[in-house]
Amino acid sequence: MTGKNKETEALAAVQALREGLDRIAPLLVPGAAAIAALDRLSGGASQETWAFSIEGPSGAGSQWILRRTPAGVDQRSNMGCGLEVEAQLLRLAAQAGVPVPGVGHVLRPEDGIGHGFVMTRLEGEALPPKILKDPAFASALPKLAAQCGQALARIHGIELARLPALRTADAAGEVAAYRGRYRSCGVPKPVFELAFRWLEQNLPPPKPRLALVHGDFRHGNLMIGPDGLRGVLDWELAHLGDPMEDLGWICVNSWRFGRIDKPVGGFGTREELFEAYEAAGGMRVDPQEVRFWEVLGSLKWGVMCDGMAAAFLAGERNVERAAIGRRSSEAEIDLLNLLAPR
Repeated sequence: MTGKNKETEALAAVQALREGLDRIAPLLVPGAAAIAALDRLSGGASQETWAFSIEGPSGAGSQWILRRTPAGVDQRSNMGCGLEVEAQLLRLAAQAGVPVPGVGHVLRPEDGIGHGFVMTRLEGEALPPKILKDPAFASALPKLAAQCGQALARIHGIELARLPALRTADAAGEVAAYRGRYRSCGVPKPVFELAFRWLEQNLPPPKPRLALVHGDFRHGNLMIGPDGLRGVLDWELAHLGDPMEDLGWICVNSWRFGRIDKPVGGFGTREELFEAYEAAGGMRVDPQEVRFWEVLGSLKWGVMCDGMAAAFLAGERNVERAAIGRRSSEAEIDLLNLLAPR
């Protein structure tokens, strides 16, 4: 296909999307006839994200976000729960007091624009370097770790009977799954081998009760404003598992963006996170169990980076994949620091 044909096809796809959103505009804003601005947002490796606005009969405008699975992609691949399930989880989380966007509409076959859902657009910032450096967020940083602890306690407290069908992933299963992904890359790494051995020897005891685990609760998937946490985003990796997984993941060094003295996202301490989590109704935190999940999280990120590099070398010439792939060495350094004798 020539460049001109590709451009024509892309324009036609955007027009089809606009027409589909026009059809559902009255469901989002009664009396509205069509959407206004439509823009593709960057970010999101597995899902499309579009921003659009709708003007109501009174002239007042509202801002919306569409999360959609790209055409030809299995929406439940890569351990994702699927966007329809993600929309259900957002609604349950909102009822539990978790700050999340409001779900306005889940796409139906008759909408003709694929799988996904529309949610309200939250005001704020999700780019970690800006949040950590911009003076506009200085007042928010001291409270973020506690707010994250409170949000996680509410997520983990959602009744299992109310949840849609989700995959279950315990500690042993996660270690085995990522060992398999690591071996599929075909590049042996002594540090990763050491980490897998340590994890297999230090598996935490099974929890008496599973919980809803967000699966990707970290700096970058949080919408922040000057007042602090405004929204927990990107629930596609949600599953049933050990709540300590979320507490460990947000402490992984890769999500601190250079502020290594602040283990929780570069803005807080583990003690602030754990204390707020327990005070908000979360289970008692064992720091050693959280350390296990932090080690596993660092290793997972390293394996993911290797997968990106392997895809690039196999011919998927995506610059983002190459850039992320080279970060595998950072994960090795993090693992050595975590596993050093204390």
